[in-house]
Amino acid sequence: MSIQISPSSILNLTSGVLDRDIYLTGLLHRVVEGLHATSVHAWLEELRQRAALSVRQSTLPTTRDEEWLSTDLSSLRQVQFDVETSDATPLQQIDISSLILPEAVNSRLVFVNGVYVPELSSVLGLPDGVVVSNLAGLSVETSRVREYLGCAAGTDEVFTALNTAGMTDVAVVWVAKNVVVETPIHLLFISAAGETPILSQPRCLVVAESGSQVCLMEEFTNRRGAEGVYFTNAVTEIWLEENSQVSHVRLQREGESAFHVGKSAISQGRYSRYVCHAIALGGKLSRHNLEILQTGEQTETTLNGLTIVGGNQVADTHSAIALNHPYGKSRQLHKCIVGDRAHSVFDGKILVPKAAQLTDAAQLNRNLLLSSKARVDTKPQLEITADNVKCAHGATVSQLEDDEIFYLQSRGIDENDARSLLINAFAAEIINQLPVPSLQQRLTQQTLL
Repeated sequence: MSIQISPSSILNLTSGVLDRDIYLTGLLHRVVEGLHATSVHAWLEELRQRAALSVRQSTLPTTRDEEWLSTDLSSLRQVQFDVETSDATPLQQIDISSLILPEAVNSRLVFVNGVYVPELSSVLGLPDGVVVSNLAGLSVETSRVREYLGCAAGTDEVFTALNTAGMTDVAVVWVAKNVVVETPIHLLFISAAGETPILSQPRCLVVAESGSQVCLMEEFTNRRGAEGVYFTNAVTEIWLEENSQVSHVRLQREGESAFHVGKSAISQGRYSRYVCHAIALGGKLSRHNLEILQTGEQTETTLNGLTIVGGNQVADTHSAIALNHPYGKSRQLHKCIVGDRAHSVFDGKILVPKAAQLTDAAQLNRNLLLSSKARVDTKPQLEITADNVKCAHGATVSQLEDDEIFYLQSRGIDENDARSLLINAFAAEIINQLPVPSLQQRLTQQTLL
């Protein structure tokens, strides 16, 4: 059933709530006012209303909050963001030519400032049983979408709720039972910031039905040559049903003045296999919350992460793997390269309750500091109550060794090239595992720091 709504209806229904955070409420008002008066499904409007109520009862995190001890959002509070709900700065095909992956020429969705741009997208030649579309053009029954959209764990987290309250469109990838998608699916989210700081809120839903396989490539970037202040608040929900397989590449390379907060919520059914390659390069301040929920036994989870920051950048990665059933297996390797006055944060949790017997989990965070003023906060964690498991975790912090640089110099390599060679070797362990060869080449060729 569809209902006619006006943007003010969401705020009116929550008007009796005492706002806890003036800045956050002001941001919510601009998000909701940016919604077009239109006819939407009743369940979607109800989802927005619940999220708006949650935002009004929340506060923006501070360093007094346990999960935000190392990341200060005070610089975000100093900016008043507008919400752009139309493609005010249209892009041409030539503007994104350098971003198009050869492997995904005909399996690409493009969103600019959170708005779907069909002229830049291409979804030709996909196999039967695969739907790649925005929400408005969806051919899958909306009743089925309703079972997944906004239903992942952690929906009340403040940035996730803000995204849901202002949900205007969704990138949907739906893979039917036993279908194998041979080519990667590229979801390209571009922020085209102007003179006024802009908030965009990309949303993505991926459903892999039982026995299916798919490779997903999410890319968050800005319009080249149009540097400006903007805020990307992204949420991705991925549902793996029984014996399905999802390979997920997440590349964040926002502009140098941008703020980026991303949430990836993964639900793994039994026998499913999920692999994530998360690369963080851009942004003035960025945070990625990666949350894995095991809903059946014998799942496999592999998390590979690479953060490369310099200047005054702050990059925060928080991950949580909840292994709630027996025979779960997880492997996590997260690497950080930190130069200048930059600051990287890694906080990883592996949760193994009593029911998760015979779990096999390992977690490692390795950090390379390139400057005496660079900073790393690392906190790998295991929370185990099961008594028959094999689990390990660790962290290392190191610098480039003078002996290694001297050795390379003695072979005729100058100091700068020697440093670059060692840095690239450190990053290569993650980059070489990417399932998209052209992306491997792009990341290898670009100057890291």
